[in-house]
Amino acid sequence: MEKKVSAILLAAGGSTRMGLDADGKRINKLLEPLCGMNAIERCVLRFAALADELVIAASEQNLFAAQKAALLSSVPVTIVPGGERRQDSVLNGLKAAKHEIAAIHDCARCLVTEEVIAKAIASAREYGSGVPAINVRDTLRRAGTGETVERDGLVRMQTPQCFDREKLIEAYAQAGSVTDDAAIWQGVYGQVRLTAGSPVNEKLTERDDVGFFKRLIRGESEMRIGIGEDTHRLVEGRRLILGGVDIPYRLGLLGHSDADALIHAVMDAMLGAAAMGDIGRHFPDKDPAYEGISSLILLEKVNEMLKKNGFAVSNIDAVVIAQEPKLAPFIDEMRKKTADALGVGIDRIGIKATTPEHTGPEGNSECITVRAVACIRG
Repeated sequence: MEKKVSAILLAAGGSTRMGLDADGKRINKLLEPLCGMNAIERCVLRFAALADELVIAASEQNLFAAQKAALLSSVPVTIVPGGERRQDSVLNGLKAAKHEIAAIHDCARCLVTEEVIAKAIASAREYGSGVPAINVRDTLRRAGTGETVERDGLVRMQTPQCFDREKLIEAYAQAGSVTDDAAIWQGVYGQVRLTAGSPVNEKLTERDDVGFFKRLIRGESEMRIGIGEDTHRLVEGRRLILGGVDIPYRLGLLGHSDADALIHAVMDAMLGAAAMGDIGRHFPDKDPAYEGISSLILLEKVNEMLKKNGFAVSNIDAVVIAQEPKLAPFIDEMRKKTADALGVGIDRIGIKATTPEHTGPEGNSECITVRAVACIRG
């Protein structure tokens, strides 16, 4: 029977080399948005596809993000406290894990490929250890003397570092202070077995890395486009809510939920781009659970559904077709509420309004129609 895998994801680092933001606060590299998802979320999705369980070792400041990321996993997730040192976090994770193979991964390496993970796991299953590495390509010099360091035979170690879990726990009992698990293993059992790493499997470390990681993600991701359209009748006695904004008007939109036609069109566009049906399929209007519910809550649910399937929103564009009321004063607030629900910058959300010049049902104030386009990447 094939040995099962516990992926131990390390999310307790201090991000000391990322610098400060405009308010003078230290930038947390694991929480930086990278094309719709942060580093922890990306690692959860990647390892859930290959492991039998996930254990996230998180610092207090990353605890909420780890809990949120855990919701994306298709396998069981346990969250444990991170330690003062990397090896303390690893040991906490090893003790909480249940399976024979431990795949220990730094969440800062959030672009790791399934191929790299699979090769390291396969090696650990067969030989007890498997650590991805790549050859050093650059010329190396000592900073103080300028002396060239011979690079032949040198490799750059990466993660996930995969081992027989019980044997690694035994090795930890004898360990001093080390930088990675391979050193702990080697101190007791000898040389680890190296597997193929990847130049893409870089570690998010400094502020300039964020832009580089985003370019890699965009370059490798598949782009998909979906369209959505929604129409709701205008009636008396209802609030007019568009884009999550309560707009003063004598009429409101009729519907089972809050009848936010703008958000409904956006959700259908997102679901269409991911080939996941429509909002009627996921949130039927006969279900009392959705009666009067804010459509922004449903938008957050749709966004989580897309993330679970490996997709992230790139941008949204929508047009509201209504004769009345004038919507221009509310557009920016609509954009912000939509962006916040999706966890993206407001610069990713386009919303426009147009009048049909008193033609058709929209022009006669019988209804409001919204058309939306969503671009997602996966």
